[in-house]
Amino acid sequence: MPGTPPAGSSAREGGPPGASPWWSDALSDPWRDPYAPTAVVVPAAPVVGAEPERVTDPDAPGRSKLHQMLLVPLLAALLAGTLGGALGYAFAVRGGAAGPVLGAAPGTAPTLAQRPPESLAGVAERVLPSVVTVRVAGLGGTSEGSGFIVSTDGHVITNDHVVAGGSGKASVVFNDGSTDSATVVGQDPESDIAVIKVSRTGLRPVEFGDSDALAVGDPVLAFGSPLSLANTVTSGIVSALDRTMQAGEPGGPTRYYAAIQTDAAVNHGNSGGPLVDAAGRVIGVNSTIKSLVADGQEAGNIGLAFAIPINQAKRITQEIIGTGKARRTVIGAQVGGPGANAGGSGVRLAAVEPAGPAAGAGLRAGDVILRLDGRPMTEPTDLIALVRKYAPGSVVTVEYRRGSDRQNASVTLAADAK
Repeated sequence: MPGTPPAGSSAREGGPPGASPWWSDALSDPWRDPYAPTAVVVPAAPVVGAEPERVTDPDAPGRSKLHQMLLVPLLAALLAGTLGGALGYAFAVRGGAAGPVLGAAPGTAPTLAQRPPESLAGVAERVLPSVVTVRVAGLGGTSEGSGFIVSTDGHVITNDHVVAGGSGKASVVFNDGSTDSATVVGQDPESDIAVIKVSRTGLRPVEFGDSDALAVGDPVLAFGSPLSLANTVTSGIVSALDRTMQAGEPGGPTRYYAAIQTDAAVNHGNSGGPLVDAAGRVIGVNSTIKSLVADGQEAGNIGLAFAIPINQAKRITQEIIGTGKARRTVIGAQVGGPGANAGGSGVRLAAVEPAGPAAGAGLRAGDVILRLDGRPMTEPTDLIALVRKYAPGSVVTVEYRRGSDRQNASVTLAADAK
């Protein structure tokens, strides 16, 4: 390049003054590539923004318009689903429902789970509001049993042995857990029926059935508070009818009744509660159980429970409410003593009251009663219990044996004079 050399430089030896410090005879440069071009080509600088516009080949295959139309809604649906899932999860977490969903989707409930009114669950639902727990305070502590409402103005049926020994005051716990005080209206120790009354009105009474229409094998439900477990329901069947029961506490009255035997589980505390049929109608008052334990020990259910027929209990209740006491039905004859059990077949009459129902039908002392209204007599207690099942004024057929002759008589039962 022409110009003045920098300080300290010198011209090439032998060169003309003022010449370039580099070789001027480049072609004679021993280091020169003889095949290299003699010119130096410097590439031009690129021009910004001068890139040519791309041109689409009109003959190239284009994308399907249908594909583009489907792609847009598909993307929109995916976005909407993702957003909805995120929002749903957020709401579930805030509502405390986070976690996996357990179980299958709910289906139609089976017929048994729908609990129609005639089912056992339907019967229990109807009867339970009329069942109560009865508590009576006495010198020996608090006696607890069961009962059931029989009138809208507060009359309740229970067992005499539940209220016996009390002060005449009781408390009642209703199905909903509320309580009320009660007073004893009247008691009949010999039939084991008592009536108490609470001050509430507008109560829901039970529906009465017909205990004379029962048959062995009929389904039944027992209600009450066994072992202080209120609102308990157990089920079973009628195991036997007119089962003679003789019960009572030492020093107390002896109770006789022709009971309904059932295998429904009944325990201490069920006393006084209702025994109902499959239609929810009361057909008996749970009263006693049989047990294998010795006297004085705690007894439990072994499938043998006994209830007072409701026809008898209802009649006694009406008399107690109306007059304060119940009448006792008699046949006007005495049984018992030596020879009372006539060889296991029949019950021998020890004496006959001159003006009593038996004498009026022609029966005499020494006659052997074989059947009363078709029910066989094998023990003296059978005759006593079955007679008390009927109301005074009832006419019963008595089959008896006098000597070697068998005869029938119609006896009109009466009320005891006392």
